[in-house]
Amino acid sequence: MSSFNNGTDSLTFDAKPYAFTFPLKHTALLVIDMQRDFLLEKGFGEIQGGNLEAVQASIAPTKKLLEACRGAGMTVVHTREGHKPDMSDCPSSKLVRQAAAPNNTQHKLVIGEKGELGRLLVRGEYGHDIIDELQPLPGEVVIDKPGKGSFWNTEILHKLKARAITHLIVSGVTTECCFATSIREANDRGLECCGIEEATSGYNDACFKKSTLDMIHWSQGLFGFIGTLQPLLDILAPLAVSSRNAESTPPQTPPIFDGDLTIPSLQQAYRNGLSLVTVAEALYDKIEAYQKTDPAVWIHLESRDNVISAAKALAAKYSDRKALPPLFGIPFSVKDSIDVAGLQTTTACPPLAHVASTSAVVYDRVVSEGALFIGKTNLDQLATGLTGCRSPWGIPHSVYHKDYISGGSSSGNAVSVGAGLVSFSLATDTAGSGRVPPGFNGVVGYKPTRGTISFRGVTPACLSLDCIALTTCTVSDARTLWQILEDFDSSDPYSKPTLAFERHVNSIGAQAKSFKFGIPPPEALAICSLPARRMFNETVAKLQKMGGLLTSFDWSPFQKAGQLLYDGTFVSERLASLPDDFLEKNRSALHPVILELMDAVVARQSTAVQAYRDLQAKALYTRQAAQVFAYAASGIDVLVVPTAPTHWTIKEVLADPIKKNSILGEFTHCGNVLDLCGAAVPAGTYPVSELSGKEDEGVLPFSVTFLSGSRLDAEMLEIARRFEEAFKAEAC
Repeated sequence: MSSFNNGTDSLTFDAKPYAFTFPLKHTALLVIDMQRDFLLEKGFGEIQGGNLEAVQASIAPTKKLLEACRGAGMTVVHTREGHKPDMSDCPSSKLVRQAAAPNNTQHKLVIGEKGELGRLLVRGEYGHDIIDELQPLPGEVVIDKPGKGSFWNTEILHKLKARAITHLIVSGVTTECCFATSIREANDRGLECCGIEEATSGYNDACFKKSTLDMIHWSQGLFGFIGTLQPLLDILAPLAVSSRNAESTPPQTPPIFDGDLTIPSLQQAYRNGLSLVTVAEALYDKIEAYQKTDPAVWIHLESRDNVISAAKALAAKYSDRKALPPLFGIPFSVKDSIDVAGLQTTTACPPLAHVASTSAVVYDRVVSEGALFIGKTNLDQLATGLTGCRSPWGIPHSVYHKDYISGGSSSGNAVSVGAGLVSFSLATDTAGSGRVPPGFNGVVGYKPTRGTISFRGVTPACLSLDCIALTTCTVSDARTLWQILEDFDSSDPYSKPTLAFERHVNSIGAQAKSFKFGIPPPEALAICSLPARRMFNETVAKLQKMGGLLTSFDWSPFQKAGQLLYDGTFVSERLASLPDDFLEKNRSALHPVILELMDAVVARQSTAVQAYRDLQAKALYTRQAAQVFAYAASGIDVLVVPTAPTHWTIKEVLADPIKKNSILGEFTHCGNVLDLCGAAVPAGTYPVSELSGKEDEGVLPFSVTFLSGSRLDAEMLEIARRFEEAFKAEAC
């Protein structure tokens, strides 16, 4: 029996102890340790006396399974067992136990010693890598593990959660060892697993394979499921039809670009033969037309010729459409506080402008994955402000209405995505700069936990609070970028090391869909405009409808932390990021509002005692906020707030720039002070007339932000994605 449910995107096939059902978008293929050291002659397995004929029986079935899962667009994860060259991660028992056995004649070489395929089970050696037939494609996850199980001392659970994976199809070697251990480890972490019988084998299948597989599905599936290959191939095969048809399209009739700039849409279009040059030409036509509507989006725009040349170079470099890097041909912009080698970084402040000799880590990372650079966008000067009205390069407006602000400081980032000029933009966030502008332009703004994406190569605003932010078309696109960019950077003093503990996954049952959320109290929401209040109430109802449980919590640490950012001494760090005597030497070159703000900071004459008191308060509020998101029955999963209380006109902001700016940060200022992660997500539109009280035409966007605790990005993003999906489905 096998089936596919289009309504839920779930598939079912026969397995033991009963049929295995899995949601396609939330399922990954896990290919365990298909390495030369285990599968080839002269490798570690043969040296230890393993039966190569037995273990090699899994290669052909695993290849069929891998091709089928790739064809269905599933996430693929490969593991490799092995150790660092210095052997610092290898327990002595693993080295000694077998070799020390009495009367041992089998284990003559141990891990780390030199074999014909290189040092045995050592990372970077020829034998350590995956066999040629099963080599990973660009974008597939490769996990290097020091143990037999895939979850000990690795990032695999984090990588799976980041991709919203709840179910695993498992293959690889060896059945009795790494295969079985990994399934048991995954089971403890809440993942639903199904091993594929033909796609796994060991060195002594006659004695161990059947009993090992039986133990997995024993007792009504105590550890998981075991299925056979053909029923799974049968249900995956129809999902690859569209790609096969695309491959047969004559080269003289390439696909037409439909204008969809979301990452999955472009990826599929390129695989189907869409020309990258066609996309680049269409984008520049659109960019040039939009400059007539809003000339203040860009500080530096690459020439059409340069981008077309870059597109041709990418197409030549990646000629195999089946093996494209995950960001191949995806157009992007960067905030002009982020370095790009050979270009000026201005931070919208001419006295600070400099030509970068090297690019920021985030820029290099996306370019290395095939992304196509379009230009550098406008921002509030010194990345200070939430309005978008503080730049000598002009005032960008909301893509929805020319009279309304775009938000700041990442103003140009959000407009470039909201206007459909690029697929994503690399921004920054200190006090809400990566959330408010997306909210005012109908796109997604994701602020990861600080320190999980390198900040090297970015002009700081408030270095201890700054972080990279991602402006995207969808939550899924934000998650894709996060997976690519997240990494520990030892040269970034604020970078966070790999997360040691991950919360479990709720993969099935009622808990898989339910979540607890909190909202600000009525007195905090009273600052919102009437349409914002109405739309927020509708959002709360939608969240409850999709399984959210509205839960009470302590709002005070969030409110106090928000006040601490600008009412306390932390604002002094904005001066600390500037050269000495900068204000006095460059007063005439600064935007009047920025100068007024900086003069006010100087006039405070804050003391070290005050600064330490604020640091102590920050630590207290951060601990209290962490308790709100506790891994316990009393904790909530997400805090949901309006991204901004209202949407000002440009005229209103210019008339009262500081107060209007302050109001916009009511629900964003606490984010980085408390080390939260957050995503601003579109939540509908409302008539301009409802806000203005006049007979104005048009609509404005409303946005809500999902906030959660430090390093809870994966959980927060999945709830945000579900809301986005439910909202779009309801709108249709």
